[in-house]
Amino acid sequence: MDFTIPRHVEAIARRVRQFVDDEVVPAEAELLRTRADLDDYILQGLRAKAKAAQLWAPTMPKAWGGMGLNIQEIAPVFEAAGRSTLGPLAIHCAAPDEGNMHLLRNWANEEQTERYLEPLARGETFSAFSMTEPPPGAGSDPRMIQTRAVRDGGDWIINGHKWLTTNGEIADFFIIMAVTDPTVHPYQGCAQFLAPRDTPGIKILRDVPVMGTKDFGGHVELLYEDLRLPDSAILGKAGQGFMLAQSRLGPARLTHCMRWTGIAQRALEIATDYAAGREAFGNALTGHQSIQWMLADSEMELKMGRLLIQEAAWRLAQGEQARVETSIAKVQVSEIVARVLDRCVQICGGRGISRDLPLSGWYEKARAFRIYDGASEVHRMVVARDVIKRYGGISQR
Repeated sequence: MDFTIPRHVEAIARRVRQFVDDEVVPAEAELLRTRADLDDYILQGLRAKAKAAQLWAPTMPKAWGGMGLNIQEIAPVFEAAGRSTLGPLAIHCAAPDEGNMHLLRNWANEEQTERYLEPLARGETFSAFSMTEPPPGAGSDPRMIQTRAVRDGGDWIINGHKWLTTNGEIADFFIIMAVTDPTVHPYQGCAQFLAPRDTPGIKILRDVPVMGTKDFGGHVELLYEDLRLPDSAILGKAGQGFMLAQSRLGPARLTHCMRWTGIAQRALEIATDYAAGREAFGNALTGHQSIQWMLADSEMELKMGRLLIQEAAWRLAQGEQARVETSIAKVQVSEIVARVLDRCVQICGGRGISRDLPLSGWYEKARAFRIYDGASEVHRMVVARDVIKRYGGISQR
């Protein structure tokens, strides 16, 4: 592996960090002060500034106004954007739109690209990926998917119950995972469908309340009731649903790791600055060994996490599926972020748990990182299977 970051990428990452610090963090601070939720007016203002600064859609082609960066190049850029939870939204690399753009770019046909991907890439629309279901449906085991799509002439009729569909409150279209052939293994019997929001049969039940402050776009629970879609609504082909999902979720796990590393890095900076200026027991907090070790452990763990991200990104860039490497990165980075944020809250004491700083909000939001895009236990299972496959029975060889 070559750990050199290309000069043009370094320059973009520096500009994104400056943009986030100068434009996004003040908006974040104002929302923190007023206890208000992000609204579309504030977001569109930030997006207009990002476009004017030519810091828009890192993964999209330059012809569409994007930066044209590959999976390896985006790591420092996404981390810089992730210094605020508003940063990825501002420069258009936030979940789920970023993952959906990646999916559509790889699998959408010409008509679907023009109708769905290009407006999404320009920031004119929002999207949602609708796969997770409440019990007894698909959660950590996606093979348990209950939503069904049944042939009716040249159309498909979809019925199912989904929840935690991120962006569901604002999505202009949904990417729906459904079983098309229940007689075969789910890996061969599912498809993904593109459905505009105003299609009859899409019923939003509620926004599911989650830990921390409300996320822009929500995480809705919804029903698909006799949702009729044409055959042309299928992304890829019938039977390819799981393959498409894996092509989306592998890189998406890494992009979550990149963005959350940015949050953890900024948290470490906030905690260090606070500790340097706060005196206790006759010395600045940074003069106490207990604080020094928390800062050192956080710095070391963040560096290890970045290396795991880099390796997994490099393997994906070589055309590998990198399932084990992305699983390792997802587990380790999600748990590193949790530990770093916990230490930073502890260092800042009363201010850490207050809403005067963003730390407590990040701490709450970060808990979900160990669950979405594959719970840590599931990824450990993936890694364990690989270990057993390689080393199990080695004494009999």
